[in-house]
Amino acid sequence: MTGTGFTGATAVRFGATPAPSFTVNSDTRITATTPQGTGTVQVTVTTPGGTSNQFVTYTYATTSTPTLSSVSPSSGPAVGGTTVTLTGTNLSGATAVTFGATAATSFTVVSPTQITAVAPAGAGTVQVTVTTSSGTSNGIPYSYSGAPTLTSVSPSQGPTSGGTTVTLTGTNLSGATAVTFGATAATSFTIVSPTQITAVAPAGAGTVQVTVTTSSGTSNGIPYSYSGAPTLTSVSPSQGPTSGGTTITLTGTNLSGATAVTFGTTAATSFTIVSPTQITAVAPPGATGPVAVTVITPGGTSTLGSSYFYANVPLLTGVAPGSGPASGGNTVTLTGTSLVGTTAVRFGTTATGVFTAVSDTQITAVAPPGAAGPVAVTVVTPGGTSNAVSYTYLAAPVITALSPNQGPVFGGNTVTVTGIGLAQTTSVLFGTQPASFTVLSDSQIVAGVPSGAAGPVAVTVVTPGGTSVPVTYTRVLGPSI
Repeated sequence: MTGTGFTGATAVRFGATPAPSFTVNSDTRITATTPQGTGTVQVTVTTPGGTSNQFVTYTYATTSTPTLSSVSPSSGPAVGGTTVTLTGTNLSGATAVTFGATAATSFTVVSPTQITAVAPAGAGTVQVTVTTSSGTSNGIPYSYSGAPTLTSVSPSQGPTSGGTTVTLTGTNLSGATAVTFGATAATSFTIVSPTQITAVAPAGAGTVQVTVTTSSGTSNGIPYSYSGAPTLTSVSPSQGPTSGGTTITLTGTNLSGATAVTFGTTAATSFTIVSPTQITAVAPPGATGPVAVTVITPGGTSTLGSSYFYANVPLLTGVAPGSGPASGGNTVTLTGTSLVGTTAVRFGTTATGVFTAVSDTQITAVAPPGAAGPVAVTVVTPGGTSNAVSYTYLAAPVITALSPNQGPVFGGNTVTVTGIGLAQTTSVLFGTQPASFTVLSDSQIVAGVPSGAAGPVAVTVVTPGGTSVPVTYTRVLGPSI
């Protein structure tokens, strides 16, 4: 208070209420502490000379404790420096803004309901408060976070046209303000949690680094590759059994990162990406007939229509003749079904080197050599291995004796041929001349001797097992007088 005649003042009043304390600084100046009060009151000074005029007034302002309703943004980097907006009531005349126990780097009272403040350095989650002459507000949480980090991007590749939804995993991802693929912003992104973001890849090419930006900084980069659509050019082999299990090789381009291989609508039993141009896949079971083979990659889908054929297992119903020489070399005819595409004909475990698939129901094959006795004959096709039919390898016949071993040149007599393996005899030859014969048993034949020139002649027996080693029969001239 300034005025005159203040020396010796005995009281200072605000309305009717004395000031709790006052000091006479000089005859023209007094400082006083205001008592509690309301409204507008007259201020007076009393001295031994009297009481001052009542022309000076003092107004008690109506004030309330400040309140905060929000802090935006509600998080920032540990190094501080983030400008936040505090919203609330009764913020005019703010004397302090604190983040936990630390004063804001600076603040500006924008209006009674808004303050902007620069966050100081800090850690963890702290309470932001505003202090005015009427008191200190409630606290609003503000979180200090480290810079975001990325540990994975899944899937890690997609088509050049973009549109792939990828999942980014890492730390401190809350409050992300941008997700970029190289220099291009994601088409859209969603913060799932502090450790996960889903983002839609924009269009692009080659391999780019994916980053996440928050108020605390920009993350490390994780590679994401843009790939072209795959193309299939061949499937080999192009057929297999309906039971599946055939390993096939798919050839094409942009096959890296394949996520599925299908035969028709059925997924391959398994598949392996060998290179960007090759995949091996195990065919699943399927119905007889052609199906399309499809490869799906992050870059798109490629299909080769009717490129793989499911074949029935071959069935054999007969083999003719049913036997042949152990030396092989004879031609047999196999009958059955689903024989087209035959890749092997086996006599026991021995494959013949010569065969022809005449039709879907017939094959001709040259029997290979084999040991005497029955063997199982089978046919192999892309549809599998057939049932077995029996074929018997026969040993060549053996002649052990001729009785008698000579006779007249004009023939007509009979001889008994004794030996081994004679039961299936098809001819008895005297030299090159066929003789009539009767098979008595596997060890004996009776043959009629044809006429011929005097002298020795080779006698042989022919069976499906071959031709015997010759024995000698001698034609002799009759006596003459």
